[in-house]
Amino acid sequence: MQNLKILNSKEIKNIHNLLKKRFEFEKHLEYVFFLNNKNRIYITNRDLSKIDTSHLRINSIGLYFGELHNNEIRLSIEGSQIIGKNSSKNVLELNEKESREWLKGIDIDKKYEEKGYVILKHNEDFLGCGKAVESKILNYVPKNRRLRVSD
Repeated sequence: MQNLKILNSKEIKNIHNLLKKRFEFEKHLEYVFFLNNKNRIYITNRDLSKIDTSHLRINSIGLYFGELHNNEIRLSIEGSQIIGKNSSKNVLELNEKESREWLKGIDIDKKYEEKGYVILKHNEDFLGCGKAVESKILNYVPKNRRLRVSD
């Protein structure tokens, strides 16, 4: 029993459309896309298609790219790094203090004009994806990836 579904071209096109609509990401991602039973998207290079995985029980493979929620895509840190430099919409620049708070797992008190998912950036570094609601950006940095520092 395989827990991953290989996405067909129509489903991949839907992901590209979501990226274009939300982040104005115009490029085409040349990867094999997988979706697990928790709506998490994983990507890998096309060479994987040469391997027979039908007898394997796989929960994840490749790079965790993001999650699908209510016809929206929430990018992982790596997903934001892959598409961030080629995105021209909903990319929010953080200052030094805000970026440190973000990496500690703290929600950012910042008003953003459009509600929904935003890519967060500091200088040339893409820090992940958050959700703009009311007057804050909700943090999705996993606990095991947060900075543990005292300022």
